[in-house]
Order: sequence, then structure tokens, then C-alpha cells
Amino acid sequence: MSDSVPGPAVSWDEFVDAAPTVSAVFRRRHAAAGNLVMMATVRADGSPRISPVEPREFEGRLWIVGMPDTTKFWDLGRDRRFCLHTATVDSQVSEGDAKLFGRVVDVPDPALHQRFAQMIFDDIGLDLRGQTFDHFYSAEITGASSVAIVSGDDTPDRMEVTVWTPGAPERVVVKH
Repeated sequence: MSDSVPGPAVSWDEFVDAAPTVSAVFRRRHAAAGNLVMMATVRADGSPRISPVEPREFEGRLWIVGMPDTTKFWDLGRDRRFCLHTATVDSQVSEGDAKLFGRVVDVPDPALHQRFAQMIFDDIGLDLRGQTFDHFYSAEITGASSVAIVSGDDTPDRMEVTVWTPGAPERVVVKH
């Protein structure tokens, strides 16, 4: 696994506390798309790969989960970097969107895996209880951004891009 992922990173709960605007847009768009987002990983040859994934919040972390033994998880096993992008549903971005940048950490904790499996069973009826998880990836967030279209009574619509990095407050870039 590549360990050359520079820069500070935070847990999901720390990200939510530090970046309330971006995390709110991510959560809203993630839920609106049925928990589906697109994930970018790095292929063995260095080119990008885009794959659907259904990250889940659980016990203060964001878990990158999906069908095991797929190329996206092989990618993460080789190079921990990823980008998650919420589904953009229109070219005007009227519902907003968000991107999370980070790296994964494999958490080999069978008790945690079983608590997660129970939560999934209770939530959607998928029965993973009792199964062994070869890899269980927690997301560490190294940066994030969101886009929102803001309308005012006396001003034309404008796009606000909110950007966040660990250790700094969110900042807004306005595009007209």
C-alpha cells in the first residue's frame, strides 16, 4: 500500500465539525442519490478510475464500502488516495454538489466489522453478519469542497464554492 500520501487528515467527525457547510452539502446530496457517490482511485498504471460506491457513516467515521474483490478496492489497497463526488444531477448544479479528498486506512477489527454488518442488516436488510471482511476502509479527509447556487432578492444568482483543508476554516469563493 502506498504510504506517500502527504498532508494532514482528519476523521469524519472532525471533518463534520470543522467544515459544516461542505459536510452538509455532501450529506444532503449523498442521501438524495440513495447513498451513491462516484469515487476516483488511481489504477496500477497511474491513470484514474471512476467507480460508484456507497460510503456509510458509522461510529464517527466514514466507511468506503462496496462489493469486495473489485478493481476500485484493489486500487485502494495499492494507493490509498481517493476522491468522492456526489452525483451532479444538472448542468446548472441547482442542487449543489460536493467533493471529498482523502486516503483510506484499513481497519482489521472483526468486532467492528460485525457491528457494522448488524447496522447494515438493520438499515437495508443485507445480511453480512458473520462474514469476514478482507478489507474495511475508513476515510481520512484531507480536503473538501462544495458548490451551491445562491439567489438573492436584489442580486443575480451566483455560485459559491466552499473550500476546506485541515487546520483552516472553510473559505468561500464567489463566481458570478
